Amino acid sequence: MKPIATLLCCLLPIAAVSGQEKEKPKTELSAYQQEFSNLPKEKREEFLKALGEAQRLFNQKRVFEAINKANEAAAIFKNSPDLQNLLGASQVEFRNFDKAMEHFKEADKLAPGQSAILFNIAELNFVTKDWAAAETNLEKVLSLTEKSSRTGDIQLSRLVEFKLLLCKLKLGKKDEVKKLAKKYDYLDDSPFPYFAEAAVAFSENRDVDAEGAMARGARIFANPDIIAPWQDTMMEFGYIKGFFGGDLEKSESGE
Repeated sequence: MKPIATLLCCLLPIAAVSGQEKEKPKTELSAYQQEFSNLPKEKREEFLKALGEAQRLFNQKRVFEAINKANEAAAIFKNSPDLQNLLGASQVEFRNFDKAMEHFKEADKLAPGQSAILFNIAELNFVTKDWAAAETNLEKVLSLTEKSSRTGDIQLSRLVEFKLLLCKLKLGKKDEVKKLAKKYDYLDDSPFPYFAEAAVAFSENRDVDAEGAMARGARIFANPDIIAPWQDTMMEFGYIKGFFGGDLEKSESGE
């Protein structure tokens, strides 16, 4: 099985606190934003510098260093949703799922309704096979991401819908699965139609058809950055072999 760091390759960028402060007028600051604004200027700058460095280190997969730098930021100001999200993502790298979820839930408490945070919570639900919770949180993420027409957001929105389809397979919602699988045709700008076809085929024990659908998707979307999250999702779900040898256990929904 691939490491969880690969399975959660879609962790969203963590916005800078300074950027979030610009989203609302000062009269509408949230509680954590108001608390942050009350810090001395030098402390705010020190915090933002530490958080930015922690994010840079995390993006370079220097996770231990990222955590150390994030803890420096936390010593100045811990009630930042971006900081908590980063700490959660760092714990995911070490498969410390309980600690990761604590950080993600704290981030969501501080800044409810942010797609980056909700996506990470849903991903943990998915990886730990809490299908009902994953379905609920993926639907929340979808309601946020599908509002955007930007290319990157379309890719994320489709991947969220695909994960939602897999959750519904596990939950035995066959009618909803069939409807969702046919939502997009092969002119869509994402691998969704191919992997949705493959998931349904796998669930019906038509493995050859499923592998053919995924192969077509991989040929059309040859960019590894686009196709890898879909392949990783199928691997985690149990429908395809691990790239390092051996079969994963076949999904219960396909038996």
